[in-house]
Amino acid sequence: MIAIYPGSFDPITLGHLDIIERGCRLFDQVIVVVFRNPNKNPLFSIDQRISQIRQSAQHLPNLQVDSFDGLTVTYAQMHQAKVLLRGLRAVSDFEMELQMAHTNKTLFADIETVFLATSTEHSFLSSSVVKEIAKFGGRIEHLVPYPVAQEIYKCYAKTPTSNAAPTTAAPTAMPPAVPPTVPPSVPPAMATPMADRLIDLPLTETLCD
Repeated sequence: MIAIYPGSFDPITLGHLDIIERGCRLFDQVIVVVFRNPNKNPLFSIDQRISQIRQSAQHLPNLQVDSFDGLTVTYAQMHQAKVLLRGLRAVSDFEMELQMAHTNKTLFADIETVFLATSTEHSFLSSSVVKEIAKFGGRIEHLVPYPVAQEIYKCYAKTPTSNAAPTTAAPTAMPPAVPPTVPPSVPPAMATPMADRLIDLPLTETLCD
């Protein structure tokens, strides 16, 4: 029996890989189908994700990796697959996945959805969590396959700062000191008090004032 494991896998995590490995033990063939999600801005291209999955799961002989842009049930009909494989992390996942399972059943009556509970150590894990941690400089080797972690680090690598010594500006020459302005000397006549000048004037000139 052929089972399909659909998803965006941007990037593939150890939680995804756990579901893939367990699915390969349950079914004759498992096809991991990378779908384009128009509601997400992917970190990796479809071809890059396919390469990452193949490299991470190369030890599984009954696994195939493919991509498709369309309905999951359409791909299942094209490849005579009767099972959709899905992983469940929490009750919130189940509510959404159950709705999708019922919807797919209305589109393709022969399709069945098989839910696998994630392993305890991966119950919190998602591709979004991995990208958020890596974006802010956290380590992610324990969350994704090691080669995938290295590619993610490259995507979020920061531009190194320059090690060149800062240049020191030449000191600005100070303008020459300007000597204080000396007020012009006062004529001796102006320095004489007003009372003294009045006394020197003729009497007739003082009366005219």
